[in-house]
Amino acid sequence: MDLILLNDGLYNLVSVTKEMTEHILLSAKVDCFELCDILRIHLTTYHETPINAHVMKDDSGIFFGCICN
Repeated sequence: MDLILLNDGLYNLVSVTKEMTEHILLSAKVDCFELCDILRIHLTTYHETPINAHVMKDDSGIFFGCICN
């Protein structure tokens, strides 16, 4: 799975690593889209103003979604 991030006007694909998911405990089987929502909740902060977007907590860009491989 890759995350789609917008950074400095360019879209980037960032591969999900074990370090990104080490503090996430899954109690049931989830599909790729559910995992994308879980990662968005854990890895981003929502900024309503002025950009109305989910911004990565590590300042690596704006979260746009996931690509499931």
